[in-house]
Amino acid sequence: MSVLSLPSLRKGTFARGLHLPDRKELSADLPIEVLPAPPEVRIAMLQHLGAPCLPAVKPRTEVALGDVVGSAEAFVSAPVHASICGTTARDSVATLPNGRHVPVVPIRAAEEQPFAGRALFEEIFGGPWPLEAVEQLPPAEIARAARQAGLVGLGGAAFPAHVKLTRLEDKPIGLVVINGCECEPYLTADYRLMIEAPRPVIAGALLARHAVGADHVLVAVEDNKPEAVHALREAAEGTAVGIRVLATKYPQGGEKQLIRAVTGRRVPLGGLPLDVGVVVFNVGTTAALARAVLRNKPLTHRIVTVSGAAIRQPGNLLVPIGTSYGRLIEHCGGLADDAAAVAAGGPMMGFAIAIDDDSSHAMEVPITKGTSGITVLSQSDVDHAEETPCVRCGRCVQVCPMLLVPTRLALAARRNQLDDLRRYHVTACMECGCCAYACPARIPLVQLIRMGKVMMQKK
Repeated sequence: MSVLSLPSLRKGTFARGLHLPDRKELSADLPIEVLPAPPEVRIAMLQHLGAPCLPAVKPRTEVALGDVVGSAEAFVSAPVHASICGTTARDSVATLPNGRHVPVVPIRAAEEQPFAGRALFEEIFGGPWPLEAVEQLPPAEIARAARQAGLVGLGGAAFPAHVKLTRLEDKPIGLVVINGCECEPYLTADYRLMIEAPRPVIAGALLARHAVGADHVLVAVEDNKPEAVHALREAAEGTAVGIRVLATKYPQGGEKQLIRAVTGRRVPLGGLPLDVGVVVFNVGTTAALARAVLRNKPLTHRIVTVSGAAIRQPGNLLVPIGTSYGRLIEHCGGLADDAAAVAAGGPMMGFAIAIDDDSSHAMEVPITKGTSGITVLSQSDVDHAEETPCVRCGRCVQVCPMLLVPTRLALAARRNQLDDLRRYHVTACMECGCCAYACPARIPLVQLIRMGKVMMQKK
């Protein structure tokens, strides 16, 4: 059955997963606010999957907004750009939330910046988006512009976008799916983008379709976001872009779960979306693609949700990439007295950063292209029962959206059994956290599976 022959009001879903309290009410109704330019940004040379960038500027070099500060030589890589005007400082190293130490190029802000406040938002997302120009562009030019602009997946995976936009003759794409589900609790950055700037999302969706040569393009949104659905439908009227409403369930935004919900097709275990003729992009990525192609502007800013029970004033902020977590937290009123941890991203798939009395480490972490949110957790959020032995209840298996056996993988990781890790497909785990959430024994399944993946990589 063709994907477009499915009833337009059908709310697709996938097997297993969880129905979680989404806690989006903390920030869902708060419009995007432009963060004032910080006194310094630190541009990480690795903000994507693939090869790191090489610094392209020397210390004490004046740079303008959008100048290349890190060049990408490998195909699976993406350059990085100055997110403010200023002067570069000596290269240093930052520790990202995943524990990786990466080189950074600091930029100290100039007194005058070209855009500020609402003018910056309008420069990035406002104005006309000439949809009629899309079909006139050579497809290869769209992929080239995405590479030059440093585009990566802004939903969190941070895979270089130009790779997905490059046509493969042996893997034809019939459908482009634009992911507007944003299923992670607390996060509302994509939601606010779809409401406040739907036109560049639609323009980017058409560009992606044209680049890969697909017949159809759909924007998929969960049914707990009716305002976003309405805004997108208005923006897409008269275009080839369809809007598909899906049932709300976690992790609906996972690529393979999303494809299953929209098309009914199952991506093979260990396979890729292109194996079933589909490619997926995040709504933030398509908005950035429209800006890169139609306005020749690189990726320098992104929207970040700052939320959680232990942040004083939640918000959705448009921020220069390289801004410190501390700057965003300070802008949102600071940490509440019972703050216990900061999560880079949401509480399910994000990386937790423990905070001490002065919160120094959490404050210094730089925002990267893949930072969709900062969730500040309270003591009651992180308190949990002590781990007990597995009782073989099978709940982790019942909720795993990848149809894996998490307890087997965790046990294999603990015992350093590489054959079992391979046999039970440890690399197929998307680390969504459903298993750990459902486990009554409070076994740290995701952490153990991550450890197993590291074992496999070293082997």
